[in-house]
Amino acid sequence: MRPETDHTAEAERLLRTAAQYPEDAEQLLLHAAAHLELAGERERATTLYDDLIARTPKHPSLVRALKASNLWEYGHEAEARAIIDGIRNAAPRDPEPWVIAAESLESHDELHQAHEVFTEAATLLIPETGPTPPDTLPLLLGRHRVRRLLGLDHDTWDIRADESSTATVPLDELHDPKRIWSLGSEDPTELRAEIARLRAELGTYRAALSRPYPVAVLHWPSTELAELLAAYPSLASEYPSHEEHLATIEASLRELANSGTPNLGIVTATVPSYEAFAASEASSPEDASLLPQYATTLAARGRAVEWPPRGECWCGSGVSYGECHGG
Repeated sequence: MRPETDHTAEAERLLRTAAQYPEDAEQLLLHAAAHLELAGERERATTLYDDLIARTPKHPSLVRALKASNLWEYGHEAEARAIIDGIRNAAPRDPEPWVIAAESLESHDELHQAHEVFTEAATLLIPETGPTPPDTLPLLLGRHRVRRLLGLDHDTWDIRADESSTATVPLDELHDPKRIWSLGSEDPTELRAEIARLRAELGTYRAALSRPYPVAVLHWPSTELAELLAAYPSLASEYPSHEEHLATIEASLRELANSGTPNLGIVTATVPSYEAFAASEASSPEDASLLPQYATTLAARGRAVEWPPRGECWCGSGVSYGECHGG
């Protein structure tokens, strides 16, 4: 059985890492604040959000939206509403703060306001023609869900949400307010159907906003791997050749995907970075057990890229993934 995460301890670890890598402090502090929220230390999480805002973050609206969501959960409704109003006035060009603000309203039964926020964001960020940008899909799904709760008829945005959804269950069924009735049913068929719907929903819900960093596999470009092995020959047992290293990465990720592991990614290593990490751990770079820890730390710093990639192959060949390792 997997031990339960000690969210306070994980937050402290991320805070220490942020002090070591100030250039990545924003990502690390956001992760730390999320763990503090899960630990019930919401006031400390708010302090972290305030610290981030004072640093002039790259994504100020996202930080403010997360702060508003956290504040509302421990009784600061008026301040949370004021922050959400400020986000709407700022009209950020990325979907994440809009979704978090709308979902915060939705979770507190402010369905009409949640619908307004989802609609404003969709109108601002999604072009009327052409494909729906993948990172805006949570806007369409959230808006569809709220409209079903409000009992509103389908409109063009709802049709687009249906067309864009990758869930195995139709959105009308997934977002049916009457689904809750089946949870009290004694009919095994109804219960199994509800479990299938919940699984589909969990597989797609807020995928673009997933805060936990991905399960990441370490990738050494050929020049970096050559430099690594020249400096630390004992690691040759881990990397017999660069070609085998690349093949192992793809095979490992496919195995993880087949086992149902979500949120997979690849982090690119460099020798100076790895040496700095080993020094921070008071260990030698020749210690092979550091390699997975190094990958996890890079991912926590926001350095992971999604696997499988949508465009060029992750290996750096310059050709599409489908024509390279994805073939």
